[in-house]
Amino acid sequence: MTKANPSNAPRKHYQLHHGGQWREPHGKGVIDVFSPATGALLGHVPVADPDDVSAAATSAAAGAAGWRSLEPLERARHMNSLASLLRSRIGELAELESAMTGRPIREMRAQMGRIPEWLEYFGSIATGLEGEANRVKGGFITLTAYEPVGVCALLTSWNHPVLILVKKLAASLAAGNTCLVKPSELTPISSLLLCEWAREAGMPNGTINVVTGGGETGALVCSAPAVQMIDLTGGKVTGRKVAAVAASRLIPCILELGGKAPILIFEDVQIEEAAAGAVFAAFVAAGQTCVSGTRFLVSERIYEPFLEAFRRRAVALRVGAPDDLATDIGPVISAASRDRCLDYIAQTREQGARLLCGGSVPPLPDSLKAGYFVQPTVFADVTPQMSLFREEVFGPVVSVTPFSDEEHAIALANDSEFALGAGVWTRDVGRAHRVAGSIRAGVIWINDHHKNDPRSVWGGFGESGHGKENGWDALKGHMQKRSVIVRTQADFDDWFSGGSRYG
Repeated sequence: MTKANPSNAPRKHYQLHHGGQWREPHGKGVIDVFSPATGALLGHVPVADPDDVSAAATSAAAGAAGWRSLEPLERARHMNSLASLLRSRIGELAELESAMTGRPIREMRAQMGRIPEWLEYFGSIATGLEGEANRVKGGFITLTAYEPVGVCALLTSWNHPVLILVKKLAASLAAGNTCLVKPSELTPISSLLLCEWAREAGMPNGTINVVTGGGETGALVCSAPAVQMIDLTGGKVTGRKVAAVAASRLIPCILELGGKAPILIFEDVQIEEAAAGAVFAAFVAAGQTCVSGTRFLVSERIYEPFLEAFRRRAVALRVGAPDDLATDIGPVISAASRDRCLDYIAQTREQGARLLCGGSVPPLPDSLKAGYFVQPTVFADVTPQMSLFREEVFGPVVSVTPFSDEEHAIALANDSEFALGAGVWTRDVGRAHRVAGSIRAGVIWINDHHKNDPRSVWGGFGESGHGKENGWDALKGHMQKRSVIVRTQADFDDWFSGGSRYG
């Protein structure tokens, strides 16, 4: 067994981090952070109470004027400095993320290797953001300009702690905002360290501020008077709560919520390639991403051959310790997640679907017996009436359903309240465009899955939320636009003294 170099960092009791320094919390609550693979204690973080959140929000507000006053090019220099520091610590960051999430170290190294690109990209495009000028009717000129909203609350999820945080941070910082971050209570340590590393890289005090805690802390962050925008990645239940708070405060919010991604596999594919793509879509990150392939819709003309290829590749996946370089799949994040997966497996069996592989907890060595492992599980002959077809599992449990033709495939794909990710596998370029244009989803891959880039706009519809990450949409989404209207006529047209121009 080949393992990554283990981190020698001792267990640590972390403080809060805001205003450019570590802060002793006012609240007395503590959250223990455990490895989902072994149950080992990784560290402790505070539960920020109302005073803590207020202090962190004050730090963010105090830093806002200075950060927004910097020229975009100067903000980009700061962001590039942080990107450079992160690039030098990718190994350390990958080990920490792997330990907290249970994701295999090979997977985390690949993901962490791309993290600096978001900071570099958004710092770069912000320098090219331009307003407009138009000469309009009546001898007026309208000038438009983008400006920061102020303090952005960033609420991040546990499945991609650093990736999701940096995606949000990069757009928000480049737009000229300061940030108040509340990471998931399951994976909070890397967010605190990133905040400290930002200070080390020379980021101005108050630019990035992190408080830790559970749902109550998140609610306090959203309600903080200094917060003028909320950006959440999470479940739809939390999304509704955040949207309600934002609506009550009349501030904007971006919501990246759940998914139930359909993967449409047509009869013209190379079956082995499509099966390899299906296994990647379904089981990378142990199926714990919002765009994981969960509903495989397969042409009935290749249904059984595809099932066999899919099953063979799924059973070959190596489930094991995240720090083992040979591991393909680690644990799910918690006992609750494991039990939810097992409940869906039991329900789907009772509802009459055909179990192709998996279906239980895998055999484990003693060192992993306290972990939350679930075998990669594939059910065939799943109908739209079954729970596995309709509900988000967020684990390595997926369904396969046959379709008769293109129209049937699209109807099955759109038979969901979610509309975030989808995939289409076909060698027919016309069909690829036609089907992608008919699927209700915000992110659609053709003959691949999960690939992401700072320039690739990301976001869903319906129960999957609203607003966009990545690209120009994300930068502008973290800003507000103003219009200045200038009279160029020499004399004021006095309306109440017989003037003729109105509107």
